[in-house]
Amino acid sequence: MQHLSSPSLMLRRFYCFATPSFSSSAAATITPPSTKKKLVFLGSPSVSASVLETLLDASSASDSLFEVAGIVTQPPSGRDRGRKVMPSPVAQHALDRGFPADLIFTPVKASEEAFLSDFTALEPQLCITAAYGNILPTKFLKIPSLGTVNIHPSLLPLYRGAAPVQRALQDGVKETGVSLAFTVRALDAGPIIACEKMEIDDHIKAPELLDLLFAKGSKLLLQELPSIFDGSASTKAEAQDDSKATLAPKISQEESWLSFDQEASVLHSKVRAFAGWPGTRARILVVDEKSDKSSELELKVITSRVYHGNDVQSSEDDEVTFRKGSLIIQCGKNTALEILEVQLPGKKVVNAAAFWNGLRGRKLKKLRL
Repeated sequence: MQHLSSPSLMLRRFYCFATPSFSSSAAATITPPSTKKKLVFLGSPSVSASVLETLLDASSASDSLFEVAGIVTQPPSGRDRGRKVMPSPVAQHALDRGFPADLIFTPVKASEEAFLSDFTALEPQLCITAAYGNILPTKFLKIPSLGTVNIHPSLLPLYRGAAPVQRALQDGVKETGVSLAFTVRALDAGPIIACEKMEIDDHIKAPELLDLLFAKGSKLLLQELPSIFDGSASTKAEAQDDSKATLAPKISQEESWLSFDQEASVLHSKVRAFAGWPGTRARILVVDEKSDKSSELELKVITSRVYHGNDVQSSEDDEVTFRKGSLIIQCGKNTALEILEVQLPGKKVVNAAAFWNGLRGRKLKKLRL
């Protein structure tokens, strides 16, 4: 292991945070060796912190089969508008819980030799990953004796990749779920230990669905941990059918624009899928007929639904109307989208009525991409 004076190690190991000191009498106390399995958790965002919370709570029970021996997460980064460098949500949650700071690892890449050396020294028997965000190399996967198990928020082999929940919602699926699978080098392709299905309505958004699926995944993991520890899980785990695999690639900012030439159901699915980040944006023309002036407006669509009225007709002037608290925008194939909440750049989210009243008689027209 490197000496504590190494600046890079101080960053990766969070030695900048205070750690508890122990008296000489406490240090002299002899503690019998633990028979609990050593588990290392890997995760980064807030949904991962909820999984860590479940594991820490379970590990503190008197009859627990395991202890959380270490945590691996993304390095501190600039978050929020101030760009203040902050620990990942998982690291912050662990610190708030009093988890030893020197057992929180934050390598830029999981292939770093210094990290792998420290990780090996933990003698981990099982690793659990939940939205960690880094590729795990073969060297890493060979270290835990019982393997690495991933909580993946889809019904594998469907939606392998970085954005399974978002891509499923974008496709308008009515059923999804969460899978526990052993991690292999191929992307989300390892044998499946267990899965749980979940029906979803056409209103739920990605952040809410992510929370629900990781909560279900945490409970499923606790149910399956005994079989993982005794080795029976590796025997019963079923290989994935690669011929049925679909991919869920990372979302880009460029995908956030709405094109009203598409059907309303497609756009509504996109609003739900991209909620949180990157959001969905539309270009709208604001027309002042009194002054005969117009200006382009970028509008973030927060909440929507498909309009089911019988009065949708194609219009040449692309006018946006307001009915019963919603903006109504005509879309492809004689469909229409209701917009219930919007956000202007740098402003707070407002309902459609407040936005419409703020126009003071000016008209809206949709712009085509």
